Amino acid sequence: MVKRKANGEDKAASKTKMDIDGEDSGSDDDESMLNVDFEWFDPDPEVDFHGLKTLLRQLFDVDNQLFDLSELTDMILAQPNLGSTVKCEGKESDPYAFLTVLNLHQHREKAVIQQLTQYLLSKAAAQEVKQLQSLLSPDSKAQVGLILSERFINMPHQIIPPLYSMILEEINLAIKDKEPYDFTHYLIISKTYTEVASQLDAEDERPQKKKRAAKDVAAETFYFHPEDEVLHKHALAHCSFDYTKQGDEGASDAKRAFQELGVRPQGHLMLIEGKKFEGAVKAVGEYLGAEG
Repeated sequence: MVKRKANGEDKAASKTKMDIDGEDSGSDDDESMLNVDFEWFDPDPEVDFHGLKTLLRQLFDVDNQLFDLSELTDMILAQPNLGSTVKCEGKESDPYAFLTVLNLHQHREKAVIQQLTQYLLSKAAAQEVKQLQSLLSPDSKAQVGLILSERFINMPHQIIPPLYSMILEEINLAIKDKEPYDFTHYLIISKTYTEVASQLDAEDERPQKKKRAAKDVAAETFYFHPEDEVLHKHALAHCSFDYTKQGDEGASDAKRAFQELGVRPQGHLMLIEGKKFEGAVKAVGEYLGAEG
């Protein structure tokens, strides 16, 4: 997989075609498949600010207003040789997906990083992810890389292995150049969800059916991003957490997954030791069927 750089040079192969309808439709009919050309680019401050900020809003969900996302977007764009965007209509178009990493220690004095750090520490403490408190303390010598990644909901999961492979390669090159990316740990922010009984069925005349549905979905957690299931296996710790700004009881009905169930999103954290990150990236590629 190659990334087409903004200056027109190829960093690795530039386009790939992917079937966004799944691995096997069970039919030889070409009309059942849709091939889309995706291109990988370095983050570009000239064209990507609004697109990246939109994806960051989606990543942080209802809590996005707690952070200065403009400053966070500027930080991402200030390191164009680290991280990637995925586009369908050329360099000048908005990104459909992105992945990058920020050094929390290096940027600890920036307001948005302080906001994020306090937020993440409070969520981790509530879920007993105790390692994060010491890693992000002011006197810690740990170098924690914050991985930020998001994509539009209809993007195929096949774009993810190249994004992780590229960031790993870029980090290794940066380390050779004595840049501050020799991370002891990686902290990945993501999202999960639980299914909840729909409030729209509150007037249902079949209370036994509604009661059974609510009971069955009470505790199970699902992944928005399938790669998270793999990353868990390589994580030192992980947790899901409730957003600070929760919606009202009927909000989940706006995100209904099935006829009788609503979707309740949650934030998600995964902490991976630096020495295990390369293995995690390889496992993601194997699981999601990366092209060789």
